[in-house]
Amino acid sequence: METTQNERIAREWFAAFNRQDLEGLLALYDDAAEHFSPKLKIRQPETLGLISGKDALRRWWADAFERLPELHYEPVAFTSDTDRIFMEYIRSVPGEPDMKVAEVLEIQNGRIVASRVYHG
Repeated sequence: METTQNERIAREWFAAFNRQDLEGLLALYDDAAEHFSPKLKIRQPETLGLISGKDALRRWWADAFERLPELHYEPVAFTSDTDRIFMEYIRSVPGEPDMKVAEVLEIQNGRIVASRVYHG
């Protein structure tokens, strides 16, 4: 079975994230992409959990990579259609319990335009 474009993007996303390849991760996103995360809402309450644009994404992930150098995501399952992919994964950080996470990437013209994170 051929891997869909959205699944290919998701796999590239995990590879870049786990290498802490900030520029590789950002290359998957549209310049005006939006990102929502409960962790963002806690760390930067003024955002209400939502940031927009690559500059904001760069600052958010650079901070996460600096604070959590051993952060790792293990993909569990993908479900996709033509314009989005739903990813289930396990968030692991030494010294913290593993966390089940779901994330939706909305994709247009081969770029992520929005992402939303849900914790279980």
